Formats: sequence, structure tokens, C-alpha cells
Amino acid sequence: MGVNLTDLVNVEHVEIENLSGKTIAIDAFNTLYQFLSIIRDRMTGEPLRDSKGRITSHLSGLLYRTTKLIENGINVIYVFDGEAPKFKHKVIEERVRIRKEAFEKLEKAKEEGDVEKIRLYSQAATRLTDEMIDQSKKVLDFMGVQYVQAPSEGEAQAAFMASKNLVWASGSQDWDSLLFGAPRLVRNLAITGKRKLPRKEAYVEVKPEIIELEKVLKQLGISREQLVMIGILIGTDYNPKGVKGFGPKHALQLVKEKKTFEKVFLSVEWEFDVRPEEIFEFFMNPPVKEIKIEKKNPDFKALKEFMLDFEFSEERIDNAIETLKKSISGKQTGLDKWLR
Repeated sequence: MGVNLTDLVNVEHVEIENLSGKTIAIDAFNTLYQFLSIIRDRMTGEPLRDSKGRITSHLSGLLYRTTKLIENGINVIYVFDGEAPKFKHKVIEERVRIRKEAFEKLEKAKEEGDVEKIRLYSQAATRLTDEMIDQSKKVLDFMGVQYVQAPSEGEAQAAFMASKNLVWASGSQDWDSLLFGAPRLVRNLAITGKRKLPRKEAYVEVKPEIIELEKVLKQLGISREQLVMIGILIGTDYNPKGVKGFGPKHALQLVKEKKTFEKVFLSVEWEFDVRPEEIFEFFMNPPVKEIKIEKKNPDFKALKEFMLDFEFSEERIDNAIETLKKSISGKQTGLDKWLR
């Protein structure tokens, strides 16, 4: 979810090859949810499962999509969410309620054999479990791909890593990375290529998008602090509905007119339990930790055994492993050469 700045920000579309040689810190939860939403059975619209009923969409996306990124010369580091801030708990509870309702509607759609509703409610009912997270970390370990456990929000940690030049950019679909101070945000990494439009027999070509924070601030004529104010006005993960009557353009207008946090939020009607000051402070100074970029050795035998246990195609697994081997052997010595 997160804040939506689409109407305000110009993006640069690039080919995936243009990101070769870059190190990108990927928001793991955001990406895994994308895999769970997109990688589905074509007939039923439900997530992929093995014969034991275990969901495998996240593992499919993680192995094959990450392999594709590495094949294109991109060095990836996944960043997993830690403990959410206390003021997000009500939002999380609401999401749980919505997923529960979607699950009930999904079961009814199955009884009625309504394929379109099954597709719709199956996506809405999707949830990322602790077991799926553990499985994902195992796959990354076996692939030799580094991951980081954030103390709080994964996007905040990824943005911190980018701001310290440990990585070139933060990778996520959400715009929150910019609010957290990422100098660059790369979107569409997990969905690059031809994608089917929801509920339509039409396809679009999706390319990676690069958004640079300094260019955004210059384009809008505001500071990062004011960008955070705009985000809070239109709605973030911590106040999803935003302030009544405020879209991106109205929020930009108010922030440029009032300028300071105090004047902006004294002029609006705040209807949320969490105070705007708390949200603002969290975006400006989120819990993060120092990390080191480390080279990890893959265990392809364990990777193959793990994926075979979930009944993935042996041929496809072997092809992915062969691609990873070639990509790894083709890298230049020294991780510093990735950090461009």
C-alpha cells in the first residue's frame, strides 16, 4: 500500500539492462506480496500450490525472478520487515479483517464456480505467513543472495542503506521509500515484462522505473520534510485514508502555501488516533541498523532439494541454477565494483 505520489512525480522508464552493475536493496515483503498476487493458476486464479496444498507462488517468484535480475547484472539484497511501529497496529488489524472477509467471499465464489470472483477475492485474501517468510529466507540462503532483517519497516532500512551509499537504490512498488529518504527508488523490478491487465484480455509492457528524490523535490519545489507532509495528507500506511478532501495536488498546494508542519496540520481536520507528529517523526527518523555488504556462497544442491520438495520442475530448477552459476562466475572480483 503506502502513499501514492503517481500524480505528482515524473518517472524515468529504463530497460532492465540499464540497471546492470547496480546493487539494489529490495523490500522483501512488498515483493513477496507481488509474487503471491501475480503468480497464480491460470484456470482458477488462486496462488500456485503443490500436491500437499502448500502455496508456492512466492518461491517461484523469488527463485526465477531473482535469477533473472542477477542474470541481467543486478546485485540484489532483500530487506525483511521487523517490528511495525505501535501506531500501525490498528491498520494491521483492519487489514486482517479485510482479508478475512475476502476469504469468506472467496469460499462462496468457489461454491458458485464464479471464476472472476475467485480471482478477485483470492488476491484480496492473500497473506504472507511466517512460514512463507522462513521459506523465502532459505531460498535466498541457498542462492547465495544476501538479506537483511530490518529492526522495523523494510523500506526504511532499504532507504537508509541507499542514503549511506551501501546500495545504489531502494527497490519497491511503494513510494514510501522516498519519504524515508532513499536517494533513488526503482519500481517494477518484480513485474518487468509483459503483464496481463486485471480482468481484461489485454497485456502491457512493464519496464523498471527510476525516481530520484532530489529531482522530485526540485520538480515540486519542496523539501523532503514537506514531501513527508504531503504523504501524510494524502494517506500513508499509518493513516491509509488520508485527510478528507486531500489528493496529491491539493496537498502540494497546501504544503507550499503553509510551508511548516505546524501551520499545515493546524489548518486541517485530523481524524486519526495516531498524531501526525508521530507519523512525521517516524518517516524522518525510523529505526534502522548499520549493515555490511557481504559475499555469500550459494548451496545449489540444497536449493535444488528444497525446490523439488515443493514439486517444482527439475528442468526449470536446473536451468535457474545454471544461469546463476554463469552469472556468478562472470562477475568481476570485488564487491565494490557493484556499488556504482
